[in-house]
Amino acid sequence: MWEDIFPRLVDGKYRVIMYDRRGFGRSEGGDDFLAFHLSDGYRQSSVDELCMIKKPLDIGPYHLIGQYDGGVIITVDYAGRYPDDVLSVTVASTQCYGEVPMIQLKKERLTSYFWDLEEGLQMKMIDWHGEMAKIKYNQFAKHGGEYGAGYFDLRDSLPEVLCPALVLYPDRSSVFPVEQALAFYRGLPRGELSISPPHCGHNAYEQKPDDYIRTILDFLVRIGETEKRERPSMACLE
Repeated sequence: MWEDIFPRLVDGKYRVIMYDRRGFGRSEGGDDFLAFHLSDGYRQSSVDELCMIKKPLDIGPYHLIGQYDGGVIITVDYAGRYPDDVLSVTVASTQCYGEVPMIQLKKERLTSYFWDLEEGLQMKMIDWHGEMAKIKYNQFAKHGGEYGAGYFDLRDSLPEVLCPALVLYPDRSSVFPVEQALAFYRGLPRGELSISPPHCGHNAYEQKPDDYIRTILDFLVRIGETEKRERPSMACLE
């Protein structure tokens, strides 16, 4: 999903780490992944995974970009738990708190079964997840995952994100209303808010990649990290 984004980050400035979490993309999930995805330990385990990849890859303090449900939640949780590891965070296209249980929201907003998706989305899922695409899509569409099954709320966690933080949000998302971006921004001690790109749906990174990446790079320049560090690292999560 980052294929139109990462070349601009790599271009002489950043070392970019993109990884598929357990059971996502082409990473093996194990025989118990579907049950693990619904377990109380799933969210914490995702943060632990990000922590564990740092040492073998020799990653120092870095910028985090989180897109969608999992990426944003892991980004917020990680930045709050390991503040010395994080230079900045960018969160994009997700909710801050829920007004209905996650299972109900997914039922209302997402196509429940892989075979009911339009052909282009089916092909995208297969490209991302391989032969497990049908099973994984049906799982992700019907269950809460990182959000859990009940009501979801990140607002108590946001004050713990002490680094500079950018909330990047499209104005035409069919999944989450733009008011969620305001709640995210207001909860961050050092937050910035960009309602952009204009006239763009949920997948801004795909629909308008130039605007998406320009906003992120402008943010990084403003916070001064591009001048302070030589090729700082960045992790991109979905």
